[in-house]
Amino acid sequence: MRRYRQSTPVRRNRPRKQKRPVPWRYLGRRVLQALAVVAGSAALLLGAGQAARMLRDSELFMVAAVQVENHQRLSREEVVALSDIAPGTRIFDLDLNLIGSKISENPWVAAARVQRVFPNEVRIRIEERTPQAIVRLGYLYYVDNNGEIFKMLDARDRLDYPLISGIDRQLMLDHPEQGRELLLGALGLLQKLAERRIFGLDQVSELGVDAHQGITLYTYRGGVPIRFGQNGYRTKLDRLERVYQELQPRLAAIDYVDLNVVERVIVKFGSRPVRGRS
Repeated sequence: MRRYRQSTPVRRNRPRKQKRPVPWRYLGRRVLQALAVVAGSAALLLGAGQAARMLRDSELFMVAAVQVENHQRLSREEVVALSDIAPGTRIFDLDLNLIGSKISENPWVAAARVQRVFPNEVRIRIEERTPQAIVRLGYLYYVDNNGEIFKMLDARDRLDYPLISGIDRQLMLDHPEQGRELLLGALGLLQKLAERRIFGLDQVSELGVDAHQGITLYTYRGGVPIRFGQNGYRTKLDRLERVYQELQPRLAAIDYVDLNVVERVIVKFGSRPVRGRS
C-alpha cells in the first residue's frame, strides 16, 4: 500500500509594506511652533501679571471714601472709626469679614456688611439693635426683641422702657436658655401691650417674672400688681380692658388685680406700699 503524507498548506507570499520615511522637518516645524505659542503665552501672562500688579498698586484703588448706610443711633464717624479703615489703604488689601467683625463689637450693632465699591470706595451697611425693655440683673441692661441682653446702661442711656425684674443673674449665667425663655415670655406680653389702646405700654412700669408663678405686671400709676400668670395673655388683656377704665380712678386703693381665674377679674382692695408712680 502507498502511504500518503499529509500535505502542508502552501503559504501565500504577502506583499511587504514599505516603511514611510519619518517627516523630521515637518515635526521639527510643529515643535518649534508649539514652543513659540507656549513662550508667547508665558510672556503674555507675565506681562498681564505685571500690568495687574501695577494697576493694583496704583493710587486709583486707594480708599478715598467710606459710605455708611442704615445707621441711626451711631454716627457715620463712629462706624468708620470702628471699621479701622486707614486712609490710603488699597481696596484689595481690605479684609471685609474682619472689618465687619470689628464693627459688630459695638453693642448697638447687631450685624455689619462691608462691600468694595470700585474703584476706590467702601460701603458699610449696619443693622442696629433696638431696646425693647430694661432687665435688672444686678445692673440694668438693655434687651432686644430676640431676648438678647446686649448692653449695660450708663449715664447717657434712656430709662423710658419697661423694666423686667425677678430673673436671677446666676440663672442667666448657668442656664442661659432657661433665662432667655423667661425673657421672651415677658417680651411677648410687652408686644401684646403695644397693640392695646385702653391698657397699653404707657400704663406699665415693670414686669416681675417668676419661673413658677409667671408674670406680675405693675401699673405706671400707683404700682398696682396685676397677676397675669404664664399664658393666655391676649384673653386676660381683653378682660382687664373691659374694667380698667372703671378701676383707673381707684388705683391707689387697690391691693392687686388677679387675672388667673377664668372669665373673671379679681380685684383686692386694701392698704399696700405704693410701688411705681402716683
